[in-house]
Amino acid sequence: MGLMTKLFGTYSDRELKQIYPIVDKIEALEPTYQAMSDKELAAMTPKFKERLSQGETLDDILPDAFAVVREASVRVLGLRPYRVQLVGGVVLHQGRIA
Repeated sequence: MGLMTKLFGTYSDRELKQIYPIVDKIEALEPTYQAMSDKELAAMTPKFKERLSQGETLDDILPDAFAVVREASVRVLGLRPYRVQLVGGVVLHQGRIA
């Protein structure tokens, strides 16, 4: 390992430092969406579309959208995406290879 890598970490380490706060936001929203009924959860899609039409970007709504999909996955499939899968989803959203 070179001196620069020891000081600053690898490219992947630096990229993950930028992604982990997004994943933390997704996980922090879990109680909010767990408390919603199925109908309320389904009603989030039009709300996301409205937010986008009001000028927000996909990056702005990403934590909420991922949290809703995560909760829907638990309810429909009985599977909760792991943290590393959320990281992969964010990377793919950014147009990169996970």
